[in-house]
Amino acid sequence: MTETSQFLIRHGTPIIFGAVFLEQIGLPLPSPPWLLAAGALAAMDKFNPLAGIGVTLAACLLADAIWFYLGRFRGHQVLGWLCRISLEPDSCVRRTQNVFTRYGLRGIVVAKFVPGLSTVAPPLAGMSNMRAIKFLSVDAVGSLLYGSVFIYAGFFFSSQTQQIGAAIANIGGKALCLAGGLLAAYIAYKYWQRQRLLEELRTARITVADLRQLLDKGTNVAILDMRSSAEVESDPALIQGAIRLTMDEVKNGKLKIPTDREVVVYCSCPNEVTAARAALLLRGQGFTNVRPLLGGIDAWRAENLPVSKFSPPNKEANLSART
Repeated sequence: MTETSQFLIRHGTPIIFGAVFLEQIGLPLPSPPWLLAAGALAAMDKFNPLAGIGVTLAACLLADAIWFYLGRFRGHQVLGWLCRISLEPDSCVRRTQNVFTRYGLRGIVVAKFVPGLSTVAPPLAGMSNMRAIKFLSVDAVGSLLYGSVFIYAGFFFSSQTQQIGAAIANIGGKALCLAGGLLAAYIAYKYWQRQRLLEELRTARITVADLRQLLDKGTNVAILDMRSSAEVESDPALIQGAIRLTMDEVKNGKLKIPTDREVVVYCSCPNEVTAARAALLLRGQGFTNVRPLLGGIDAWRAENLPVSKFSPPNKEANLSART
């Protein structure tokens, strides 16, 4: 039996609580290996699986309640901070919003099993004015499933878990160095990818003042709202005259306007990342003058400029109406 197993036998419940809490609070420290190991020990009668599931539930609820209330009272600040520390600055929020849009309350359960989404889901739920008791009830179901799945997977596949642990112990430092090197390479690639996108963005952005000036001059500008469906449902205000469009519609070439038309794209995400990606897609489709809006809709509203309320239109008519 490895030293890690002996340590887990002696301090099992606080170790499981700490590992799950740190993961759910947002640190990149995965808890499933600890839950699997606890399940393998349970198969040898060295650990109580129900106690492991119980502390997993408690750790998840504590971390998620903290994020829920931070989202309720500091919503956009919290999401902005989460995305700044994420390897995927914008998609961490967008993917979670898409899960909520597709699955509703079940999205809270689904997000629990997806790294990154499990941290972003509670503040988004808080921002949506969901009742705390409803959120915590659904979150408890997801947390119970999360703990049960991994602990009982370790229980039923205990021999395989022990073999993997023994192999890692035999390889020792070489395995850790290899894993650390791969992780460092992945982080470096994501950082480079992000910096390249942001550099393109810096050279292309248009300010709110410049956009307002174009509109005052009567320039025929197509303004695209690229926020997710969940964002628009919770905040249906659009920049006046904007066309509501999804990323899939951009990818599929659904924007039916002349390619030499001036296009301004906006979102409500850190660094205008979604708007920048949409702009790059449109350029690839032949649009010659596409720019993200610096600061997005938040910067527009900060200047008290006109907005209109979104109502789902006839999509095909809307996309081709302003030619």
